[in-house]
Formats: sequence, C-alpha cells, structure tokens
Amino acid sequence: MRFPGCPLPKRLKAARERAGLSQKGLGVLAGIDEFVASPRINQYERGVHAPGYEMAQRLAHKLNVPTAYLYADSDAEAELLLAFRELTERERSRILRTLREGR
Repeated sequence: MRFPGCPLPKRLKAARERAGLSQKGLGVLAGIDEFVASPRINQYERGVHAPGYEMAQRLAHKLNVPTAYLYADSDAEAELLLAFRELTERERSRILRTLREGR
C-alpha cells in the first residue's frame, strides 16, 4: 500500500540524512530489530508502509525533530517547526506573544 501525498517519507529521509544516520542505524536506535531495521525504514521512506504514531514519535525523537515535522504539509511549515524547536523557552514565548498580538 502506498500513501500518496503523505509528507512523512520525504521528511523522514531528509531528517535521517541530516542526522548522518543510515536506515539501519536509525531503525536500531528507534527499537526496531537490527535484522529488519534497514528494510523497515526503507519502506517508510518509500511510502510503502507508514509507521504508527508511536513509532513516528520514536523516530522523531532519535532524529531530534518534532513529530509534527514528519507530517508537515509544506516545506515552509516543516522549516518553521525545526527553527522553533531550536529556540529557548523565552524566545518561543516572545514569538508566540508577538503572533497573538498581531492578529
């Protein structure tokens, strides 16, 4: 089964490559048996299978990205999620306050 239009395959691969991990390495870190880790991540990245939400959370955690990043519909939204994650709590609060006041 393919998941057309789902952004997860593209985002997962991009995050894995940015982290410098192999498919097997990421799979093992996320708790997948080492003998099936590479094929499983490969299937996720090709959109053949989609991970359940719990697995997506584990993958995101190991890749140091927000889980929402894996599901972001646009590149701009994905980039914003990554940038927001890098901010301190104080900076996040300031930006949120500014956005709320700008409405």
